[in-house]
Amino acid sequence: MKTLTLTITGMTCASCARNNESVLMETAGILWANVNFANKKAMVEYDETILSEEAVKNIIRENGYGIEEPHMEHSGHMHEHGGSDIRVDRNRLIGSAILSAPLLLEMIYPFRTSVMFAGKDLIMWIHLALATVVVFYFGWRFHRMALKQARKFRANMDTLVSLGTLVAYFYSLWALTAGKAGYFESAALIVTLILLGKYFEALSTGQAGEAMRQLLELGAKKARRLIDKPPVSPLSGGQYTNTPLTRGDGGFIEEEISIEAIRVGDILIVRPGEKIPLDGIIIEGGSSVDESMLTGESLPVDKSVGSRVFGATMNESGMLQIRVTQTGEYTLLAEIIRSVETAQGSKAPIERFADTVSGIFVPVIIVIALLTSIGWYIVSGNISTAIINAVAVLVIACPCALGLATPTAIMVGSGLGARRGILFKNGESFERAKNITMVVFDKTGTLTKGAPEVQRIISDPAFAFNEDVIVQIAASLAHNSDHPLSRAIASFAQKNNENYIKLEKIEEIRGKGIVAYDPAEKSSFFLGNRKLLEENEIDTSWADTLLASSEMGIGTLLFVAQEKMAIGAILIADEIRQESKEVVQKLQDLWLKVAMISGDNRRTAQAVADSLGIDRVLAEVLPHEKSGEIKRLQDEGEQIVFVGDGINDAPSLIQADLGIAMGSAADIAKEAGQIILMQNNLSKVLESIELSRTTFRTIRQNLFWAFFYNIVAVSLAIAGFLNPAIAAAAMAFSSVSVVGNSLRIYRK
Repeated sequence: MKTLTLTITGMTCASCARNNESVLMETAGILWANVNFANKKAMVEYDETILSEEAVKNIIRENGYGIEEPHMEHSGHMHEHGGSDIRVDRNRLIGSAILSAPLLLEMIYPFRTSVMFAGKDLIMWIHLALATVVVFYFGWRFHRMALKQARKFRANMDTLVSLGTLVAYFYSLWALTAGKAGYFESAALIVTLILLGKYFEALSTGQAGEAMRQLLELGAKKARRLIDKPPVSPLSGGQYTNTPLTRGDGGFIEEEISIEAIRVGDILIVRPGEKIPLDGIIIEGGSSVDESMLTGESLPVDKSVGSRVFGATMNESGMLQIRVTQTGEYTLLAEIIRSVETAQGSKAPIERFADTVSGIFVPVIIVIALLTSIGWYIVSGNISTAIINAVAVLVIACPCALGLATPTAIMVGSGLGARRGILFKNGESFERAKNITMVVFDKTGTLTKGAPEVQRIISDPAFAFNEDVIVQIAASLAHNSDHPLSRAIASFAQKNNENYIKLEKIEEIRGKGIVAYDPAEKSSFFLGNRKLLEENEIDTSWADTLLASSEMGIGTLLFVAQEKMAIGAILIADEIRQESKEVVQKLQDLWLKVAMISGDNRRTAQAVADSLGIDRVLAEVLPHEKSGEIKRLQDEGEQIVFVGDGINDAPSLIQADLGIAMGSAADIAKEAGQIILMQNNLSKVLESIELSRTTFRTIRQNLFWAFFYNIVAVSLAIAGFLNPAIAAAAMAFSSVSVVGNSLRIYRK
């Protein structure tokens, strides 16, 4: 299977998106398709053994729409620009408005001359000429698309506009020859006002995608690459033959080249005040780097040799030499852009209802307009009244507002999130946040910094083992493990120059500890929690005393045992994040319960929870049991947000109603979460929940007003209270109001 993202041209309403999506889904070889009216994007997953990329494009072309071919951005990202389309729309609007102005004056102050032509006032023929140009030249886009849809027995907004203007025009033409009052001004003004609405809609939708454009513009276009000195040419008087290059130090020279020419492994020079061109590792120098454009974190981050740096971030103070590790579409910036585009192209579940309505909207309106015409003719006996009210029904109905209600809010919400270092993976993420009742934090690496350190060595008085011996045994077991607690012990031993004991049959028991055999002593050694002692029939009385002691403070106790004796313990503590307490309090201020899940013993876990003001503690939970605990909370009626960062958090992130993966999370955790934070700052958890709620609240407001507008407006048109020109103006600005409401998310 292959996934393809296309930009479709010619879509004018939600029905267009629905039509394209239906045609794609009905095609053999296409597994899944999603067409977004707001950003004009189609995401298609297809079997490339059955269909080619060009064949997928041709399906859309044969459906009456076009494909805008992308060009490569300097960031390695494919992107399309819609600025030329907006200019074309603006020019059409200006031309149509100029020619419609005299017709508008006719509505306000009828003007007649004494000059007659073919028995009619010359002004009437001028009105006919102006209306003809406006309806058939400037309004041709509506007629063309309506005709294309009609050939396939389909209808969209263009159908409504085309029918409305043509009915008003041809009735007016008949009225002119029959000596009756016509509606040339209505036909022309309908086209002009709808072109005005489309122009404002394009501008507003462009603002909704502003965050995406800002992301695309972040990357540097050129970079300075270090290369070996070229050979000296005798023909150039001893000068280097490559004239754009400048002499550098250490046998290298600098070459200024385009980003596209850089390859993995190249060494780049970045001076203070310059953008870092691509992702890489610092091999020389140190500096403070402003990563706010990617992470939303305003404070610069100190970088030194070995530190990772990312393209589009700003080098603030020192000279850096960077070895490039990622280029093009594999850089962090490109991944962020891809993630945002995926979220903006996806649909929230709430949108399905709007899609269903959009699919039948236009045919229903056409039937209503026909019935309105018949009804008014029966009631009034006036064909002019019947036609003008039917035209009002046709032009006031607006499927565009329905189609824009959800995607524009998602575009703004996901784009704003990306600027703030919060990546929403799909539109569903926003909806999942609406009913949450509890936030569950994994302790290690989430509420804490994930860098535990040894705080205290304790020996069992009954055996009086030297503390160095306890550390030596523990380190000999721990240095074979990648667990954070094991790494803390190994690091402590390394600082104290402890030697390792040669052990055999080393076994790590997940969630409990490590067991090994010492052939020299002919005995087994253990390092782990109380469960490990208990399962190996080791006396736990001294361990229980330590666990119950209030003198231990906050930390995790790991016990060291030899054969059946617990000979010592090591207290390891992980520093709590500075912002943790404030975030917990603010979540509770939002009427959310806060829980913490940890594999630590209950005393330690409860001590951490008490210091942070957390409501509920789930302690002594083994890694494979975490998702079960989340499920149990859900069975109690809670809607859960789970925040974690480890590999063992992935099942919990999936099980939760909304999963948030921290910036330091393992790749599998990021894949499992619906929201990814670009930095290890718990404040972003709060911000992501608030942004999700605001975005979804905006979606509901948009849908309400879109439905409310259509119900009320069509009812007024049926009742004969609306002139077609006024109806066209109302229709034109209904979609603009929906987009404008979505843009309010920026201010909120």
